[in-house]
Amino acid sequence: MLFNSYTFLFVFLPLTAILFFTVARYSHRAAAASLALASLIFYGWWNPLFVGLLLLSIAFNYVMGQVIDRWRNHSRRPLIAAITINLCALAYYKYANFFVDTLNALSGSHLALETILLPLGISFFTFTQIAFLVDAQRGQARERNPWHYLLFVTYFPHLIAGPVLHHAQMMPQFGLASTYRPDIGNISAGLSIFIIGLFKKIALADHFAGYANPVFDAAGHGLQPGTAEAWAGVLAYTLQLYFDFSGYSDMAVGLSRMFNIALPINFNSPYKATSAIDFWRRWHMTLSAFLRDYLYVPLGGNRKGATRRYTNLLITMVLGGLWHGANWTFVLWGALHGLFLVINHGWRNLCARHCLPRPPGAALLSATLTFVAITLAWIPFRATSIDAATTLFHAILPLTGDTPMTEAVQLGLRAREVLPSLALGLGIVWLTPNVAQLFGLLDSESSTRLQWKFTPRYAMASGAMLALAILGLTRESPFLYFQF
Repeated sequence: MLFNSYTFLFVFLPLTAILFFTVARYSHRAAAASLALASLIFYGWWNPLFVGLLLLSIAFNYVMGQVIDRWRNHSRRPLIAAITINLCALAYYKYANFFVDTLNALSGSHLALETILLPLGISFFTFTQIAFLVDAQRGQARERNPWHYLLFVTYFPHLIAGPVLHHAQMMPQFGLASTYRPDIGNISAGLSIFIIGLFKKIALADHFAGYANPVFDAAGHGLQPGTAEAWAGVLAYTLQLYFDFSGYSDMAVGLSRMFNIALPINFNSPYKATSAIDFWRRWHMTLSAFLRDYLYVPLGGNRKGATRRYTNLLITMVLGGLWHGANWTFVLWGALHGLFLVINHGWRNLCARHCLPRPPGAALLSATLTFVAITLAWIPFRATSIDAATTLFHAILPLTGDTPMTEAVQLGLRAREVLPSLALGLGIVWLTPNVAQLFGLLDSESSTRLQWKFTPRYAMASGAMLALAILGLTRESPFLYFQF
């Protein structure tokens, strides 16, 4: 089920909220169970067959969490076994065909597997539970209530595309009596945040998709666009992904707020970043934290010298890229960001060692270089193959002469249509505060003078955005991060 669908907006969400708060009058445990069951319905709406897989994963990890907690002072074997089984399941569903295709390409063999359908959100609910298991080994997580654990994993605002949750972030909230009482302030704020996210998805992300798709589709068919068309398409995708993921993140936070649950902020204006390091503190923040705490640090982090540190960064980002999808394009994307981080850390160390002064305009130059590097890295992230990405890199730089585009692509990228939209999108990205700032969800250092207020004027603005978004619900448009 999609957040941006009539079924979700007018059936699932109101019925789930009414059921949750009605049942909570009599039993908090029953209310938590009702929300967990509603979340399973939400997940199973796409394909009911995978509900069984999800429940099996939850039951296994709940039991292993108890075993790990009991044996954590004596052995790490239960943890290693549980993580191995989780990763094997993830590898089968997400990477089996990729491994077979790669083996065939390297060896010339002709092995074949039947197409394996990828369960929605498997990366997210697997990583969430691996984090729980590791925290249990560390003595930082313990869960005796199976209904709370079921809700922790299945909670529908985060289940399909994040954020990646930690046990300690959610369980205390499920135990609060205030969680089970409707709060007009939280409902109003949550609904407003959700509407802004819905507007981003429908009015902005889907709009930019109309400019990005023809360029990447043409490259996928071996056609090289002209330089102007290529830049327009790549910038359009840069904005499409921004508003798509930002919109989903806002909707997840807003929906959860309506149920008096605070989700961690997952998105903080990443295109305002002034370095690669800064970007990964702003983009998919919970995944960045997971990769840092459960991969980079266990690999040794920065504790074993500069060479080992840079190697760990590259390994972490390559695996983070592969987490996004079973394609060498994602490996390349991760490697590029690993390289950006290595250069960034190396430059900082060089400046600190030699006390190099910071020249005037350095912040603007850093932000510009960072944005350009991130934009170029989105090419393999979106491209369907390395060849398609190479074709677009040739067009962007350009390294070869132009090859005529198809008429459909040329018509889709008329300058008078594209440039105003790109200018508007970049203006929103760079010049306006994000939702977390508008609603005071970040620390004071990230606050903004412009704050959302619950007044008739702001209510009218929310109503207008909701009306425009609903009018745009003319076709099914999944979120880009659903594929991961």
